[in-house]
Amino acid sequence: MRILLADDHDLVLETLATFLKAEGNFEVETCGDLESACEKIGNDIAYDLVLLDYSMPGMNGLDGLERAKEASFGRPVAIMSGTANKHVAQDAIDAGAIGFLPKTMAAKSLVNAVKFMVMGETYIPLDFLNAQEDEKDVPLAKILSERELQVLGGLCRGLSNKELARELDLQEVTIKLHVKTLCRKIDAKNRTHAAMIGKEAGLF
Repeated sequence: MRILLADDHDLVLETLATFLKAEGNFEVETCGDLESACEKIGNDIAYDLVLLDYSMPGMNGLDGLERAKEASFGRPVAIMSGTANKHVAQDAIDAGAIGFLPKTMAAKSLVNAVKFMVMGETYIPLDFLNAQEDEKDVPLAKILSERELQVLGGLCRGLSNKELARELDLQEVTIKLHVKTLCRKIDAKNRTHAAMIGKEAGLF
């Protein structure tokens, strides 16, 4: 099975590729942005599955999914993300993605999900969908925008502004603004305090 993994984080690419190659029947190619992915797809290479990071350069939300689908001539394209929520996952499926993979998935589950999608079956982890539903009951989630929640999630994972900017495909100055705004909204003294508040609230 030929898989194309596209993500701008080298560590993520190396880890995912290692998991899949360990199975023995996966041939894995990687790239770091949507432009490179579409170029590879268009080189008459028949990939059994294309897996795109939702926040890598060039994606522009789900616009990148549409571009990759057009380039792949109907072959399966899936989205993976470490920050997107349930609603983004559902939008991706509605837009024609064969699946949605959170980056928090265990290695074995990831491999099984890829096999499932290669067979033409749609995949979203049920525990991901159910866990995201709980956000509606967390007061903190109601006062922050979707983007601010994504930034807060990054702070909880210890990401720097530069890393968050790359992951969300935004300018670093925009991330700084979001951090400042969300800190004000949740009465956090700084980014570390904000992350602590987010974790204590049960959001992440």
